[in-house]
Amino acid sequence: MIVGATPRFRQIIIEVWKPLTALFVWDVAVTAFHMMTPIKEPPLPTALFGTAIALFMGFRTNAAYARWWEARTLWGALINASRSLARITRSLTKTEPEGSEMRRDILLRQIAFAHAMRCQLRRESPYEEIARIAGTAVADRAVARQNPANALLEDISGRYADAVEDGRVNPIQQAMVEQVLIDVANAQGGMERIKNTPLPNGFRFFPNLFTRVFCVLLPIALVESLGLATPIGSTLIGLVFLAALSIGEDLTDPFAGSVHDVPLTAMCRTIEIDLLQSADLPAPDPLMPVHGVLW
Repeated sequence: MIVGATPRFRQIIIEVWKPLTALFVWDVAVTAFHMMTPIKEPPLPTALFGTAIALFMGFRTNAAYARWWEARTLWGALINASRSLARITRSLTKTEPEGSEMRRDILLRQIAFAHAMRCQLRRESPYEEIARIAGTAVADRAVARQNPANALLEDISGRYADAVEDGRVNPIQQAMVEQVLIDVANAQGGMERIKNTPLPNGFRFFPNLFTRVFCVLLPIALVESLGLATPIGSTLIGLVFLAALSIGEDLTDPFAGSVHDVPLTAMCRTIEIDLLQSADLPAPDPLMPVHGVLW
């Protein structure tokens, strides 16, 4: 996620320079044709066409941003639920002789769960992160399942079920914990829904098609009035439409690993810090932005 109030024009240019270069070459060709031949271009209703495209692109961008914001909201809910789990676990295991070990195992699994979710959403293997936090034995059991994050959640629930069987936790306390785990599972399901359900194809195909058609027609409509300045004027207008198109495309998948994504790594680090401190273990420093981007 790009942080800071300074616009990152360089990032925008990097994303659209290829179609922008092609547009500039086309603008120069149209201008040269207009200046060197007696043929006059027909008037085109580009103003109406551009307004319709802007409305369509605005609708698509709003839908994409709604997905991005829902993803951020779900991760916020996961952070809150993780803190609640740490607080309840610390309270229930405070006076037990084995409480510190049980607390440590549960909280490390919850940290591993957050990192596993991050890796799964970014289509990466979660094994190394789970092994780093909870050990290779836990990682082996988790990755043996199709959904390692869900396996870790079941492991946490199983630890509390064992505590109930041993008499260290009563059923009412277990029900409180299960309610928090349900909140975690609901957040997980929402994230997986966003990742596995793309926007309808029409939301992506038609804005791309209409924007490119508009950019092709734009210099033909402007060359009569702009003359030699047509390549500059048409390219600048095209930059606006192409940048809006690129932003909407980036927001469509908030877990793709781009600079516009929800900062999963930073939020996992937040969970890791809070839960390690709750377990009385050393915690790392918060993750800082790298060149203005928080990952």
